[in-house]
Amino acid sequence: MSKHARARSRFRTGGRTQPRTGPRAAGRRRSASAGRPPRALIAVAVLGLLTFAAAWLHALHALHEQPGAPVPAARSDARPRGQAQDRTPSPAAAARPVRPQAQGSPGHAARGTPRADALHGLPDTLSAATRARIPGSARQLVLVTGKAPDSSDSTVTFFTRTGAGADWSPAGHWPARNGAKGWSTEREYGDLTSPQGVFSLTDAGGLLPAPPGTKLPYDQDRAFVPSGLGVNGESLDGSFDYVVAIDYNRRTGVSPLDPAMPEGEDKGGNIWLHVDHDGPSQGCVGLPKEAMEQLLRTLDPAAKPVIAMGPAGF
Repeated sequence: MSKHARARSRFRTGGRTQPRTGPRAAGRRRSASAGRPPRALIAVAVLGLLTFAAAWLHALHALHEQPGAPVPAARSDARPRGQAQDRTPSPAAAARPVRPQAQGSPGHAARGTPRADALHGLPDTLSAATRARIPGSARQLVLVTGKAPDSSDSTVTFFTRTGAGADWSPAGHWPARNGAKGWSTEREYGDLTSPQGVFSLTDAGGLLPAPPGTKLPYDQDRAFVPSGLGVNGESLDGSFDYVVAIDYNRRTGVSPLDPAMPEGEDKGGNIWLHVDHDGPSQGCVGLPKEAMEQLLRTLDPAAKPVIAMGPAGF
């Protein structure tokens, strides 16, 4: 090919060589692209597929948003309870500090077992040591709470429960009086204190007949008549209309009038629940007459009744 022929095949514009144009060049371009689909068609097809996939996923998700549509059940471990399971924590979970579980938490207590830290319905002014002295077999409790160690003013709350380990429920509450000089754990005869502690209640009696429904052994006797006056000079008439013997330094299973003092006369004895005479006692606990009647109708030897008595916090 001559120089002029090559010169006709291309020309320069602005220093760049322009490709050949014309029917022959166009034919070559058509033959090179004859086997491929147009790019616009490919783009439309891809866009259509993406749109279809998105619509399908949305419809699948929307199925469970419709009212009444079935919701897949949550997956659970079908193995029997108690079978070992792999609970290995992830590295992130293992790095977190573990918060200790509180002892006796209701969520972790075995069903039917007593709570480890429970007061079981008793007031928190009653010490753990005294609560521990209440027999597990007791289902009736007379709680005498003194105002102070040296005070003769107190209150009485009667509690019951359905069985060992069950919570106590209050069933009566009354004002009361105790020894003129308060309370003592080492009581001596004539010191005008009431004995502090937990004692059984097994025997009753009085000048009057037993109230209907009385279950404790009851000794009606004309000897239940006090002599003299109270600590403050008040009359004692009617104080022993009803009495319940407190098993402090006495034999059980006999009349409250029994004079025996198994632990010696130096500790004193004949400590009773009796009718209040509007004054402090020499060591007994005085209650309103209606309270004594209620206790006699309710106390039951089968419920192993006990009395816990002392100043607040004992």
